[in-house]
Amino acid sequence: MKGREVKRLVDSLEVAKRVKAIASRKGITGAELARRIGTDRSTINRYYKGTRKISINDVGRFAEALGVDVAELMFGDDSPSNLVRSTSKIVKIPILGKIACGDPIYAEENFDGYREEIAEFVPKGEIMFLEAQGDSMEPTIPNGAWVMIRRQPDVENGEIAAVLINGNEEATLKRIVKQDGLVVLMPDNPKHKPLVVNEQNPAYIIGKAVKFSQDL
Repeated sequence: MKGREVKRLVDSLEVAKRVKAIASRKGITGAELARRIGTDRSTINRYYKGTRKISINDVGRFAEALGVDVAELMFGDDSPSNLVRSTSKIVKIPILGKIACGDPIYAEENFDGYREEIAEFVPKGEIMFLEAQGDSMEPTIPNGAWVMIRRQPDVENGEIAAVLINGNEEATLKRIVKQDGLVVLMPDNPKHKPLVVNEQNPAYIIGKAVKFSQDL
């Protein structure tokens, strides 16, 4: 089941009711639950009241904190019999920040923290996050979105990639267009100009953009 399909199955209020019921049954207070998922009590209350939506990633964190699986929180007693139960393993994925001169991409100095994802929804390979900055890829990728990048040296024509520019110190997101022997970094927003890759404007593909998410 693909990530987007799973997201459509999340009934935030129903999940919140199950979280609250399980926490109560196990004697876990709102304050303790907040501590376990790394937030505050007021945020837990907003989840319970339905004024803050629960994303699929939130479901994974709640499941881990409560010692249950994702399916139980998402579907309750209506879990499909053929649904594979998950241990809700959470993995930390590095966020790529400013690139230090001369350092390999995966050097720790280039990371700006981590984001948590449910392991079963993370593709195989070397994965990192890059925050979309600006509107050059809108409407496809909005400003502030977290884009998951799978490291690979090249992408197919028309795919979106994370690319190093400006002396390999800046990472940007652009659609890769290959035509007549040229490689063009193409923004999806027509307000921005494309960049032709050449000796004067070198570029290095970090990897392929596989999906993105936004925090509310």
